[in-house]
Amino acid sequence: MLSRILLVLLSLSLYSAGSSLSCRWVCVCVCVCVCVFACVMQANEDAEVDDTVSFPNHLYSQASKASAEDKVAFTVQILEEMVALLEGGYSSASWEENTEENFLRVVSRQAVGLRSCIGSHRESKRLHMYFKRLSHHVLMRMGHSAEAWELIRREMKSHLKRVDQLISSN
Repeated sequence: MLSRILLVLLSLSLYSAGSSLSCRWVCVCVCVCVCVFACVMQANEDAEVDDTVSFPNHLYSQASKASAEDKVAFTVQILEEMVALLEGGYSSASWEENTEENFLRVVSRQAVGLRSCIGSHRESKRLHMYFKRLSHHVLMRMGHSAEAWELIRREMKSHLKRVDQLISSN
């Protein structure tokens, strides 16, 4: 498993050298998060998210048309919102505590690194509200149950895949 992660990181670092985005964090960071998440937080795929918290595809569509710096800013906000949501505690998730802490540490580090690549950007209120709805409509209403955390895990996995596509589209 570790060798697969290292292989992906090596290929991404080679790709990032030729990327149109000059920040060295961009390509490697999102893929690191995707790899770590995929390798260590696998669980049941049966749960479904409430319709009141539908995935913000429209926000990704808007971001895909934005400048490279705006795409990075959007990615930073996604990573920071994920960390805030997952740090909320009350976890009944089937993930090991150390695994979750390591994942949060990697995502936080990547967000800080990416933030150094951008100037000041206004955060998307709609994206922030989406994550708030995840917290209230999924976690709180479902009593922070294991099923609720599984729904959150699936949403975070989808976000990591989408930001990887967003960043790679330059």
